[in-house]
Amino acid sequence: MNIAGFLDPQVIAAAAAGLVTFIVALGLVLTQGLHGHLSTDTLIGVQKFHTKPTPRIGGVALTSGLVAAYIFSEQPVCEIMLPMLIAAIPAFVAGTLEDVTKRVGVLPRLLATMLSGVAAWYLTGVAMRNTGVAAIDWVLTFSPIAVLFTAFAVGGVANAVNIIDGFNGLAAGAVAIMFTAMGLIALKVGDHALAQICFTLAAGMVGFGAINWPMGHIFLGDGGAYLIGFLLGWIAVLLPMRNPSVTAWATLLVCAYPVLEVAFSYRRKSKREGHNPGQPDKVHLHMLMYRRLSRKAFPLMDRTLQNGLTSPYAWCYAALPAIWAVIFFDHIGWLALGVIVAAAVYWAIYQRLSQFKWCFEPSTMHPRRSSKSVG
Repeated sequence: MNIAGFLDPQVIAAAAAGLVTFIVALGLVLTQGLHGHLSTDTLIGVQKFHTKPTPRIGGVALTSGLVAAYIFSEQPVCEIMLPMLIAAIPAFVAGTLEDVTKRVGVLPRLLATMLSGVAAWYLTGVAMRNTGVAAIDWVLTFSPIAVLFTAFAVGGVANAVNIIDGFNGLAAGAVAIMFTAMGLIALKVGDHALAQICFTLAAGMVGFGAINWPMGHIFLGDGGAYLIGFLLGWIAVLLPMRNPSVTAWATLLVCAYPVLEVAFSYRRKSKREGHNPGQPDKVHLHMLMYRRLSRKAFPLMDRTLQNGLTSPYAWCYAALPAIWAVIFFDHIGWLALGVIVAAAVYWAIYQRLSQFKWCFEPSTMHPRRSSKSVG
């Protein structure tokens, strides 16, 4: 292979993202005794499945990797990356404050991610206006509405990624798949600068995953989850806005897994009497995969390995709509069908794992006839 290929600035930037993220994450694990009183995650909570105190400041490692990648990137890439990194600050800071203090509420963190979306618009002048639906696109010609829509969409994706961050490697692997898919779409339409950023972000996820998966030596934490969630959401806006042949249906389908997790979770919680939709529970899809699949498939392994081996199941689900989006990125009809299929598959898997029935069986289609529990 041509050695000059390894010296390409794009390759160097991606390698820097992965390597620096890996080194800083490893350093945070090795120095846990110095900062653990602030950074260690608690074992208390219905959504907790780890078995030992673990630093939850992986966002610091990811930020370090992205800054290193920026330093080694070429000018066209830097022009896109710099506003992204600056705009990500509110989301990252709010999440990291929660990681350290454990006192930042859900609403302030949501607002911080939306503020990052507004900041990204302010720095770039870009807001979502290309949804592929004529009526919606007409409404989005009004800038205030477009900015609010963008902020809500970006904030929603950031919070969705935080929700799926429940097992070792789950969020990092799933988001790496999504960044790679959007990078491939960007390559298809000739947007090489944005493709480079996507692949660089995916490399950062891999670098973090090397420490996080499968043994969970460090967690993303809210800071890391909101950081990568915001970046994922912003690229989902940038890709169709920079390339008119790509619509928001393509990037929505790429992000189908976390988006559908939020949608179905909200529906489930809102129907449960006396339960706040914003309150965490222990019946997200990945939690059911852990109890119904991982623990039964690997009964002799310790809980930490069972935790880590849950993630590949979710990665497979995340990859299916992402691959569909790459193949049909410029066909709205096929993309819309892909969203429907992704939702149907989610619902079928969820019902199978929670009710021990497929969703098309009468007792599942009419829940009152079934007394099965998701416990």
